[in-house]
Amino acid sequence: MAKLIYVTNVSLDGHIEDEHGRFDWTPPDDEYLSFITDLVRPMGTYLYGRRLYESMSLWETDPALAAHSKLMADFADVWQAADKVVYSTTLDATSTARTRLERDFDPASVRALKASATSDLTIGGAHLAAQAFRAGLVDECHLLIHPILTGGGKPGLPSGTRLGLELLGNRRLSNDVVYVHYGIRT
Repeated sequence: MAKLIYVTNVSLDGHIEDEHGRFDWTPPDDEYLSFITDLVRPMGTYLYGRRLYESMSLWETDPALAAHSKLMADFADVWQAADKVVYSTTLDATSTARTRLERDFDPASVRALKASATSDLTIGGAHLAAQAFRAGLVDECHLLIHPILTGGGKPGLPSGTRLGLELLGNRRLSNDVVYVHYGIRT
């Protein structure tokens, strides 16, 4: 069975965006971009909430991004090659290929997707990931912790959910970003 993996950038105080909805404190440099590309390269499907999907869709809808460098072109290729499922009650349509729109997060459907997938899946967007955590669907967390305190904002991990974690790996990246990889203890 494929794993469902939560991959996210977080501030040291645990937020994915500040209290104004900004995440401009996570700009990727070459080492970071290469690392994240290799991290998601084997993933076959990305499950997204609307806001994260709209941010990430630029990797397909804005060719100028890929034109900046070979590393950015590689990430764009990896992103475009994956299937995407966007969960939104407000989005009318998707703007990218290999993308389907779902109105509601259905844990049974995600379990079936995991069971039939030939490669792992990622989940992104704090609200969507929280639903998956609560349903017991998340198998691993990959957190990229940035050296900033936002002082508030959207939490990267769900409140009201208690899970045991096992450290599977860690690495210090450039710009003092720390990558930690946890498995969910069952």
